Amino acid sequence: MTEGIGFQDKLIVYWRTGIKALRGLFRGLFLKRRGGMLLVGKGVTISHARHIRCGKWVKFEDYAEIHGLCADGLQFGDYVTIGRGVMIRPSSYYGIDLGEGLVIGDHSSIGPHGYIGCSGKISIGNNVMLGPKCSLFAENHRFADREHSIKSQGVVRRGIVIEDDCWIASGVTILDGVTIGRGCVIGAGTLVTKDVPPGSVVVDRRDRWVRQRTSEA
Repeated sequence: MTEGIGFQDKLIVYWRTGIKALRGLFRGLFLKRRGGMLLVGKGVTISHARHIRCGKWVKFEDYAEIHGLCADGLQFGDYVTIGRGVMIRPSSYYGIDLGEGLVIGDHSSIGPHGYIGCSGKISIGNNVMLGPKCSLFAENHRFADREHSIKSQGVVRRGIVIEDDCWIASGVTILDGVTIGRGCVIGAGTLVTKDVPPGSVVVDRRDRWVRQRTSEA
């Protein structure tokens, strides 16, 4: 919808979109598959592009970091938006501890400054909205053996599934092994450690009354 937007503002929007499209034409040449128009903002990092598949009208906004090195690759459906400053990291930068990867369905989006740690497989369905600063961690460190360092004990990867038509609000953290059912709403700031049945609304109520402000010290 561009109704109510002045001519000069429209020109700015079209100019910026055109620049992103030109970047996308070039960067798309290195992808495993590109299904259509790709928009790439400034400062975007795309590494190991031959492991990345994109549908049509995928948007990588400014300063997003897309790290493609992983066993199953990264797959972005049609009309997917990856917000400004989002980090998608399935593996270490140096090829150690190769991760599994990410699938994100059509018309889904990840809000600004999100973190998608897809060392275990992360599957995000269609029409899913992740708000700003959401974090997904698809692995857990082993730590039962007190005789050895936690780092040396490796990790467990069960993966994360978010089914279709979910709204994950700002600042939500989702841990490994969680499945969020179709049509769920997860309230801002919630920590999700267990499966969520379809159609649920989950709110992590952390508010705590301390005292009223007074003029006394």
